[in-house]
Amino acid sequence: MGDLHCGGGEAPKLPVPGKRNILITSALPYVNNVPHLGNIIGCVLSADVFARFCRLRGYNAIYICGTDEYGTATETKAMEEKCTPREICDKYHAIHREIYEWFNISFDKFGRTSTPCQTEVCQEIFQKLLENNCLSQNTMQQLSCDNCERFLADRLVEGLCPTLGCNYQSARGDQCENCGKLLNPTELINPRCKMCQTTPDVRDTDHMFLELPFLKDKLEKYISKMTEAGSWSQNAIQQTNGWLREGLKARCITRDLKWGVPVPHEKFKDKVFYVWFDAPIGYVSITACYTSEWEKWWKDPENVELYQFMGKDNVPFHTVMFPSTLLGTGENWTLMKSISVTEYLNYEDGKFSKSKGVGVFGNDAKDTNIPVEVWRYYLLTNRPEVSDTLFTWADLQAKVNNELLSNLGNFINRVLSFIAKPSGQGYSSIIPDAPDAESHALTKSLAEKVGKYVEQYVEVMEKVKLKQGLKMAMSISSEGNSYLQESQFWKLYEEDQPSCAIVMKTSAGLVYLLACLFKPFMPSFSLEVLKQLNMPPEFQVSLSDENGDIDQARKLWEILPAGHRIGKPKPLFRELRDEEIEVYRLKFAGSQADREAKAAAEKAANQLKKTKVSDGREKRDWKNRAAESKSIPTRDAEISISRLDIRVGLIRKVQKHPDADALYVEEIDVGEATPRTVISGLVNYIPIEEMQDRKVCVLCNLKPVNMRGIKSHAMVLTASNNDRTKVELVEPPRDAIAGERVQFLGFEGEPDEVLNPRKKVWETLQVDLTTDSNFVAQYKDAPFTTSAGVCKVSSVANGSIT
Repeated sequence: MGDLHCGGGEAPKLPVPGKRNILITSALPYVNNVPHLGNIIGCVLSADVFARFCRLRGYNAIYICGTDEYGTATETKAMEEKCTPREICDKYHAIHREIYEWFNISFDKFGRTSTPCQTEVCQEIFQKLLENNCLSQNTMQQLSCDNCERFLADRLVEGLCPTLGCNYQSARGDQCENCGKLLNPTELINPRCKMCQTTPDVRDTDHMFLELPFLKDKLEKYISKMTEAGSWSQNAIQQTNGWLREGLKARCITRDLKWGVPVPHEKFKDKVFYVWFDAPIGYVSITACYTSEWEKWWKDPENVELYQFMGKDNVPFHTVMFPSTLLGTGENWTLMKSISVTEYLNYEDGKFSKSKGVGVFGNDAKDTNIPVEVWRYYLLTNRPEVSDTLFTWADLQAKVNNELLSNLGNFINRVLSFIAKPSGQGYSSIIPDAPDAESHALTKSLAEKVGKYVEQYVEVMEKVKLKQGLKMAMSISSEGNSYLQESQFWKLYEEDQPSCAIVMKTSAGLVYLLACLFKPFMPSFSLEVLKQLNMPPEFQVSLSDENGDIDQARKLWEILPAGHRIGKPKPLFRELRDEEIEVYRLKFAGSQADREAKAAAEKAANQLKKTKVSDGREKRDWKNRAAESKSIPTRDAEISISRLDIRVGLIRKVQKHPDADALYVEEIDVGEATPRTVISGLVNYIPIEEMQDRKVCVLCNLKPVNMRGIKSHAMVLTASNNDRTKVELVEPPRDAIAGERVQFLGFEGEPDEVLNPRKKVWETLQVDLTTDSNFVAQYKDAPFTTSAGVCKVSSVANGSIT
């Protein structure tokens, strides 16, 4: 495999004897969607910060990543977009690359897995495992869809999660998104084909398995050694130990798909490798595309340290599956030393979700007026290192205004602006001399504090505690502000010039130090500070032990030479105002599908405004008018969706019907003086606790009907699949107002007071009430729309609304 090389350009870095050589990877993002901010902080941004820190320290480090392009997710996305898997990969690889470039992610190689390199490396590892008797052949039961005429891969199956207490209706065949449990498709309760919603059959199919029990001793020895030596994050240790406690089982490594690395075995030539077998091998193949001497990185554990970054979903595949795969080959692989795992970054009051389009995505951040260094800072201060954290627009505003602007930006701007003032007011942009700085008490105290902070910064960053490292850097900035205030430098300039020169020279050195410390976190900010200090473009900041950079932090007044001319100071950050934040909060509410539908609705509304309306004064032939009058439908004949009084409702109270096991009795607030009593046949579909305090869409102008002794005064709208094995509530957005009417663009008009049952208005309109592929409720192509956005269901695509 040593002859593989797909790269070009600059000469690749190779391990250097006698230096610390660090190989850094972040989990390969799926290529079937746009990454959201949770993906970015969980993987690529965190790894980028550590890679930049390693370079700052003078280590020989490379950062490898790329898009994960094979598997069911890609095939499914290609079906949705009616194109080939290759076209999907090309499209989204370019999107990912553009987003990461905007976020200033400093990959040494950002590649992809759908390459000849990947095929060759995967197949050679497979052959080694086969030779070493680490693989077995077994018959397994797999779901097959007669309607689609294919075996269903894990992600093409959905159903009820079998985990006790979970009850998630849309668990995937490989993993439940709600509880995180890894699954097999046949474990799902009431499984259904994701493509056509029919119930699949169980059939036998032969597959290859990695015999994890056979590798158990080697794996446990590796884990025991590295969890101590490599500073594994606690959540990674807990998940890995959980897998070991449950007992290792043989894991299937092949799938009945077309898009993937072909299995080089006669019996399995029509199958491909399972994505979680081939995806981690992508780190190796992408390195092979970076340099033909890739084995110097991947087969030299004595001289290379492997650091890997990922979200918590990916842990067992990197701590159990991937190491077992490499150990099984019998070769001297560079195995992971350190793993840094993040929990979830949640959005406002819910989860970021690529599949549901919820949250702020990489392209969204790029399209705001908020600079990239602000996004990086906020995500890193909010990095979910030990528990889930929450993104809110209000918190972003507070951190920008109170931390970046008032603390960091304020300190740097005060120092440089004062130095830049003309003689008699400042120093005409020249760093003053300060010969007696070491004996200045306040300055000496600052230097001691800063020196300790820098030592702590290096210590926590070496342990990949990035959030703490950022906190240390910001604490140093706070010390700088306190130093300026205590010194009262503006008075010293008038009363004690030598002391003022000491304060300014020391502060200028601290500005430079902050540019160094913040470079891993906000590289564009660091470059701007160096520019304002008038450092040459080729100048490289450093925190190397070899150069004595750490010790220099205790002598801040020596960092910049007297007589150095600084550049032109200007503000580094701007205030985020309330009205701006409110615009963003509203703009990014709901899902991407909601936002697209809202944009389409606004576009259509604008087009309607431009449509010329007749003023009625044209002279027309009376015969034509008479003919036209006959063709104008009466109110009874015109059956429009506007005749339905569908409102946003809030379920205030719910209980089971005393005389009917399948019925709920709800009290629903629909904006009237008192709640309406509504009967719904949802007991068998939706647990009672999920009904309470739920916002729903309510049809309010049906004729009241007596249902087992209780009169129902409205109907709760639901969506269901073809065989009604799955029924879900049609939900308005969280911020929709109880009582507001649901609108349908292009179908304006007032609703009937009460629908006449004989006219069959509801029955006629209901056949065109559906959900689309993004789960948006719609009449024909017009979405259910409220003031807060469109109405949706959780997971029923292309369903019927009743």
